[in-house]
Amino acid sequence: MVVLVTGAAGQLGQSIQAIAKNYPEITFFFATSTEIDITNKENITDFFLKVKPDYCINAAAYTAVDKAESEPEKAYSINVTGAQYLAEVCKDFDTVLLHISTDFVFDGNKDTPYTEEDQPNPTGVYGQTKLEGEQVIQQIAEKYYIIRTSWVYSEFGNNFMKTMLRLASERDTLNVVNDQIGTPTYAVDLAKALLQIITSAKENYGIYNFSNEGVCSWFDFAKKIFEVNGVTIELNPIPTSAYPTPAKRPKYSVLDKSKITTVFKIEANSWEKALLTVKI
Repeated sequence: MVVLVTGAAGQLGQSIQAIAKNYPEITFFFATSTEIDITNKENITDFFLKVKPDYCINAAAYTAVDKAESEPEKAYSINVTGAQYLAEVCKDFDTVLLHISTDFVFDGNKDTPYTEEDQPNPTGVYGQTKLEGEQVIQQIAEKYYIIRTSWVYSEFGNNFMKTMLRLASERDTLNVVNDQIGTPTYAVDLAKALLQIITSAKENYGIYNFSNEGVCSWFDFAKKIFEVNGVTIELNPIPTSAYPTPAKRPKYSVLDKSKITTVFKIEANSWEKALLTVKI
């Protein structure tokens, strides 16, 4: 079985690489954005001709939520046009596409976990382009999994956990938002879920939610990060209104995982337990 991973230099791409040795039945090809530019269809096709993948995990995305507000064309190019081209090439090669999406497709106005059937209503450019990417895949591809996830962090790349640990090494006090509620997702757990879908050999295509289990605020997450890493710092909860950002964040973006659990028997760790497994 051949699995191609785009966006290999990102945190999900690196997380898949970190566990690839546990899947000897899979031949992996990891392509960075310089090796496969998903906004260049000819480039994608050439790579597919070489490796002939059975599955393609699209971990390439424009994820700079605030920057997207001032770079909408770039976000659209990667998150929509890139998704379109990948879907078209996957269809041509009869390759199953696993595409990573986000809780930002929702507006955050609910107070119960979002299911795959809930109506998306993004509030910013990033969420809008990710939603349009989902829609274009659904229009083109027949064999696809769209996996919506949230608050992704890992040992790799740039993420909230690494930012908190860096800031704690530079400051005595930190203020962290306490009124945005969601669930952190350890990228290695997300990687395992994707590979469990692939190795199941099922054909239950469609949209699925995946994150770790549990609910917390960014403040709660920061507090636990410092606790686990033995960091002492004065941590203050603040409202979103005290930390304005170019892009509006969902106030509540907990994802309901019952569908992926039922179909693929994927049981996620609690976010607290997942954090204990991170090797910093």
